[in-house]
Amino acid sequence: MIRIAVQSKGRLYEDTMNLLKEADIQVKESKRTLLVESSNFPLEVLFLRDDDIPQSVASGVADIGIVGENELREKHEDVQTILRLGFSKCRLSLAVPKVVNYTGLSWFNGRKIATSYPNILRTFLNSNNIKSDVHVITGSVEISTGIGLADAIFDIVSSGSTLVHNHLKEVETVMKSEAMLIGNWNMDEEKHDILNQMLFRFEAVRSAQDKKYVMMNVPKNQIATITEVLPGVKSPTVIPLSDPDWCALHAVIDEKRFWEIIGQLKDLGAQGILVSPIEKIIM
Repeated sequence: MIRIAVQSKGRLYEDTMNLLKEADIQVKESKRTLLVESSNFPLEVLFLRDDDIPQSVASGVADIGIVGENELREKHEDVQTILRLGFSKCRLSLAVPKVVNYTGLSWFNGRKIATSYPNILRTFLNSNNIKSDVHVITGSVEISTGIGLADAIFDIVSSGSTLVHNHLKEVETVMKSEAMLIGNWNMDEEKHDILNQMLFRFEAVRSAQDKKYVMMNVPKNQIATITEVLPGVKSPTVIPLSDPDWCALHAVIDEKRFWEIIGQLKDLGAQGILVSPIEKIIM
């Protein structure tokens, strides 16, 4: 059995639970229970505040954890980084009231900045020789300027809508963040085996993201040209048809290039193009 620490609520919680579900690791979600065991995988899920996850993994209370890179850097606990997960992306930025005539980093000299990430902020300010008064606050940092508590804030920015709602503007991005899978350095061999099983499933899910499975009929004399346009995981699959002048071709393509590639395929004579989503890819 291996224990994973997971954020108890918020976007990271939702993204993590979706990953477990897509990896067919069944966990009954409960807002009243802090420790839940999977019904089909040797895994316990420990629900914690996001800022408690690095310490819980470092101390061995949890074997692994999924946490934002921002919290990992802020807490600076001795854990191993196992995998960047690519979801729950955000950034840590400095923001000031919209009415401020911001002229550059020097504006922050002598100003009071409210934040829940004092360590990251102080490191950034010191590296730029800025002398500011860092005011540590938990909770709704974005209201600090509006109530006169601070001149600026340093906080997580995702869509930016919260800043707009509080009449703030983002002026400096200090770091970008995403979800990270972290681990305790002292896991035994059995737990490492379970972890490797999880990583295998996670990689299959992640490999399928932003990919489409494409099937089409193509003229046999265009296979070489179409293969250059439409590479698969290794190479497209080509299947003979009853008509000796035609073949069926199957391949995987990146969704972001989908319309660009489909247009080229039609120009090269491809017909009956069928596009399907992919749940998992086993490499």
